[in-house]
Amino acid sequence: VQLQASGGGLVQTGGSLTLSCAASGRTFSTYVMGWFRQAPGKEREFVAALSWKYNMTSYGDSVKGRFTISRDSAENAVSLQMNNLKPEDTAVYYCSSGHGTAQAFGMGYGMDYWGKGTQVTVSS
Repeated sequence: VQLQASGGGLVQTGGSLTLSCAASGRTFSTYVMGWFRQAPGKEREFVAALSWKYNMTSYGDSVKGRFTISRDSAENAVSLQMNNLKPEDTAVYYCSSGHGTAQAFGMGYGMDYWGKGTQVTVSS
């Protein structure tokens, strides 16, 4: 499975960005897709995930109410709508796909494939 992420960039505090991640290849093994992020000097942090079968979502505490993950029904892809961005959202965002559930992604389990990261920078 190959994951192609796009949509990062520079935005001011309070602004919005949308990230997209498209999966290709042996996608029949994909049950969950989601996003993680890593800021300089910090550990990787779970952002959001969506499971295909039940269309269930999971979010990290720091983004709840501001970020929304959704599936693009036309292809194996997910989007992450990020609103009310804060400087602490600045990080490299990574798309991941795998098995299990969205909740398992949130606990750090089930990720099988990773895309290259896309930089999100929120200026104050």
